[in-house]
Amino acid sequence: MDVRRRSEKPAYPTKEFAAGEKPLKPHKQQQEQDNSLLIASDALPLPLYLTNGLFFTMFFSVMYYLLSRWREKIRNSTPLHVVTFSELVAIASLIASVIYLLGFFGIGFVQSFVSRDNNDECWDVEDENDEQFLLEEDSRRGPATTLGCTAVPPPPALQIVPMVPPQSSKVAAMSEKPAPLVTPAASEEDEEIIKSVVQGKMPSYSLESKLGDCKRAASIRKEALQRITGKSLEGLPLEGFDYESILGQCCEMPIGYVQIPVGIAGPLLLDGREYSVPMATTEGCLVASTNRGCKAIYASGGATSVLLRDGMTRAPCVRFGTAKRAAELKFFVEDPVKFETLAAVFNQSSRFARLQRIQCAIAGKNLYMRFVCSTGDAMGMNMVSKGVQNVLDYLQNEYPDMDVIGISGNFCSDKKPAAVNWIEGRGKSVVCEAIITEEVVKKVLKTEVAALVELNMLKNLTGSAMAGALGGFNAHASNIVSAVYIATGQDPAQNIESSHCITMMEAVNDGKDLHVSVTMPSIEVGTVGGGTQLASQSACLNLLGVKGANREVPGSNARLLATIVAGSVLAGELSLMSAISAGQLVKSHMKYNRSTKDVTKASS
Repeated sequence: MDVRRRSEKPAYPTKEFAAGEKPLKPHKQQQEQDNSLLIASDALPLPLYLTNGLFFTMFFSVMYYLLSRWREKIRNSTPLHVVTFSELVAIASLIASVIYLLGFFGIGFVQSFVSRDNNDECWDVEDENDEQFLLEEDSRRGPATTLGCTAVPPPPALQIVPMVPPQSSKVAAMSEKPAPLVTPAASEEDEEIIKSVVQGKMPSYSLESKLGDCKRAASIRKEALQRITGKSLEGLPLEGFDYESILGQCCEMPIGYVQIPVGIAGPLLLDGREYSVPMATTEGCLVASTNRGCKAIYASGGATSVLLRDGMTRAPCVRFGTAKRAAELKFFVEDPVKFETLAAVFNQSSRFARLQRIQCAIAGKNLYMRFVCSTGDAMGMNMVSKGVQNVLDYLQNEYPDMDVIGISGNFCSDKKPAAVNWIEGRGKSVVCEAIITEEVVKKVLKTEVAALVELNMLKNLTGSAMAGALGGFNAHASNIVSAVYIATGQDPAQNIESSHCITMMEAVNDGKDLHVSVTMPSIEVGTVGGGTQLASQSACLNLLGVKGANREVPGSNARLLATIVAGSVLAGELSLMSAISAGQLVKSHMKYNRSTKDVTKASS
């Protein structure tokens, strides 16, 4: 806001009058406007600063009171629309204060603008640059007409912007917003809807509900986005996708889909069965390398796996007035008799959710309770959260002074590297192993057993320790985990904890053969829910034989998928470590990532 001072000049210019000549009176409209500006605050019973302070205090006090009351109602399961007389008075006071504050600031802004516009000689601006003001429509929407677009009338709300000095045509062209791209709509009705979205009259997120056609909504949203940003989305495909399958489940406000190629590694011989592993990736050499590892495992008789644990977690944070009170709840939860009651409350939330244990940790007067439960064939985050909410509601009756800070207190821990997942596990904990014969190591992997053992010790173990790794004692487990996750509809963000892995290599059978294993304590996968029900991802799950829920043995499909992930990681670790040991890493990447280059020159 400009800082102004009253000029020493009179409000109206004067001149010398001849004898007997009367000065001209100011225009009647100008005089009434000046009077209105001078008496704008005279109607207040108190000085302006006291009135402002009174209404500001009333506004914040009433807001604090209402928020406190609503918080108590939510805790006590009281409907919010049931109000008391005191709450009615508070709401009325809040409305009055809001009306005053809006009126005060609105009138103040209009007065300051009118006084500056009509009384330029009465006020001097301290800034030496004399600015002129224009009314300009919202610059967010760009030019009114471009490339045949119908001119959009200015919106009711206008902005006051300073007029900048004239620029050269070159500078103006550089600063000008890119022209909106216009693609003819399928019909006049669609064109009108696109214009409404561009002008902000229709929210983009409401297109599906208003049109009743998910694909049409995505098409209109995409075109509107092109016109607003001036950026082309030509390479983003729209056709060939079932947008109804993601409505309310996978992705909001879609404008298309991203194509990721899916390759096949295998067959992976695991626990006596063969699997063709789908891998969605854009990294060259990844599928080829994993495929070579699968070949080495197959030629050596296959790999075996063991599922160690199966339990998804959620850890709410609650607070008490004292640390002693928090400890009382900890002992209550850990009591075997009380735990049976809590488990019964938890298990009522789902047919498949079964509470296994509760692990508690205290920080002062704050208590973190890590719930661990089986979730059938679902990955289970929503299932666990629902059960935890039931238990919290039950505990609230037993401990009315318990303040629930959040249903997730990061002691879970989801989508973050955490020692608790590395030590205690989360989701499925799997160990997978294989013995690779000396002949296969030499002919297929092109290296020596002793060289692999030494490299694993110095790279995966010692090197990772030097780096302060947390669960990263491996070569590239996350590469394989991410590729399989994307192909099978898992949550890619859970690659963070799912890639926790320690790779071990040891010479066996008098040093001739290689024993290799991967231990992965927190593989978080499911075969139902989320992205697993989409057509492409469902096809990949079907290829592995784990599509949907297993009705005979609930949870067995998800557990089998976890072992396949671990077996694929074993193959990927084996192949990459061999490539590094044999000095083939750069050569292989140049071959599969840059096929147009001269491999001989690149490797040299």
